[in-house]
Amino acid sequence: MALPKLENPIYTLQLPSTGETIEYRPFLVKEQKVLLLATEGKETNTKDIVKALKELIKSCTFGKVNVDEAPLFDIEYIFLKLRAKSVGESAKVSVLCPDDNETKEMIDVNLDEIEPMMSEGHTNMINITDTIKVEMGYPTLSDFERGISVDDTNAAIDLTKQCIGQISEGDKVYNRVDYTEKELDDFVNSFNTEQLGKIMGFFATMPTLKTVAKVKNSKTNVESEVVIQGLQSFLA
Repeated sequence: MALPKLENPIYTLQLPSTGETIEYRPFLVKEQKVLLLATEGKETNTKDIVKALKELIKSCTFGKVNVDEAPLFDIEYIFLKLRAKSVGESAKVSVLCPDDNETKEMIDVNLDEIEPMMSEGHTNMINITDTIKVEMGYPTLSDFERGISVDDTNAAIDLTKQCIGQISEGDKVYNRVDYTEKELDDFVNSFNTEQLGKIMGFFATMPTLKTVAKVKNSKTNVESEVVIQGLQSFLA
């Protein structure tokens, strides 16, 4: 006699980037095992984590999300919703206590309370000059895999090159397929400090998932507020 087939509940969420409603299901034990192996292995690397996340999200959203092209904040949001419905709304997160910048504590975070936030005035159309405009795309999971960030100038330039979509000058519009990597390198490297700052403003104000929580340092007994954000914080 065949064992009974288990039915999984179906939920819906709205993608932060487009507002599109998609269906998803909680992840299964076999899927959770793959993710745990990727995050807890002795030789854990970002490539394994990204691969596990892509497979998990594709399966649990019934293939409706393009995990290679979706903005990273969409991926983060989907993963938090999956985790909340699969293993519980509360997640234990390791945070660094800001009063001494060396003690780490585990705190509970309610995943259902975390929503994407966008800074007022954010736009992906950047006026580089009076006549030249750049349409920016958002970082993806692949950028997370490569470790690209805005923490230093070189990384910021690399991320800018990855995210530039269209470039327009008056009536002329150049799509990404219209220019070579060298042309793109020359274009980005010709930015002055103010122009690069406009691009960094795009990254600084784009939608992000974060929450503010309180942590008490067990060594100093000091209670502080910490900002928790980024996919890596919630993978445990």
